[in-house]
Amino acid sequence: MIINNAREVLAIEAAAIESLIPRINGQFSKTVQMILACKGRVIVTGMGKSGLVGKKIAATLASTGTPAFFLHPAEGIHGDLGMVTGDDIVLSLSNSGETTEVVRIIPAIKRIGAKIIAMCGCEQSTMVKNADAFLDVAVEKEACPLGLAPTASTTVALAMGDALAVALLSERKFTPADFAVFHPGGALGRKLLLTVENVMHSGADNPVVTMDKTVQEALFVMTGKGLGVTNVVDAEGYLLGIITDGDIRRGLERGHEFLDKSVDSLMTRTPRTITADKLAAEALNMMEKNHPHPITVLPVVDEQHHSIGIIHLTDLLRQGVV
Repeated sequence: MIINNAREVLAIEAAAIESLIPRINGQFSKTVQMILACKGRVIVTGMGKSGLVGKKIAATLASTGTPAFFLHPAEGIHGDLGMVTGDDIVLSLSNSGETTEVVRIIPAIKRIGAKIIAMCGCEQSTMVKNADAFLDVAVEKEACPLGLAPTASTTVALAMGDALAVALLSERKFTPADFAVFHPGGALGRKLLLTVENVMHSGADNPVVTMDKTVQEALFVMTGKGLGVTNVVDAEGYLLGIITDGDIRRGLERGHEFLDKSVDSLMTRTPRTITADKLAAEALNMMEKNHPHPITVLPVVDEQHHSIGIIHLTDLLRQGVV
């Protein structure tokens, strides 16, 4: 019985969302165009469960390039309508379209001069009759067996809000870098904003030896820099190859005599490289996807292939680029 009830709820809500598809029509396009042309903000309002959905819609809009915030309608009638300007658009949510607190602020919004978009389940309601655009989120029935608790209706409103946000995102040509600007605090922001230049070891910290050096001299440089690798360059700084601590260990298996040989005899020629302007996430992808074996370091080069730094896997992990 428990499982059947839960499955029925999901089936009802899934059907309700699917019923929205034909309602993505001219009114939806009008809504998107109104918001794109808006010089102010999108102010989302709603009471009760509709208000909770409205908060999520406002947050999604704000994080995807459409300035938005939530206005509690009960607070609105006691002074918070001062947040609304004539350049704004008010997105009001109410399944019935007759929610007292929402309806009571409509005359003030009209007087201020802001446009109103009604996300509502009743086309003949007071809210819709006073709106400039109408998003139809009516449902055949709630998933609640009593028909009382907002369930399917709030799910549908939430889905319509997502459809609106994504449509706006697409029209604004919103990019991952734009998204990261609004999410700088978390791992997502670090992954999207951090570049190789922000993480790489450069200048005096860049381990470099020239072709005329011995393997032993290269080992001293590797030990001094503590990265387990050194770049090998020519006299002009052009990257020719790299030597890793793994190369040294494998060489020692043949005897210590190889330490007196030129680095040319041991280095890996034409290693995978990356430029400083690339995203750190791209560097991590190159390391993980390197075939036949993943790698832990990447030399960083400029446009002329001169060695300007090196990036290590641990640097990326330390920065949360995972």
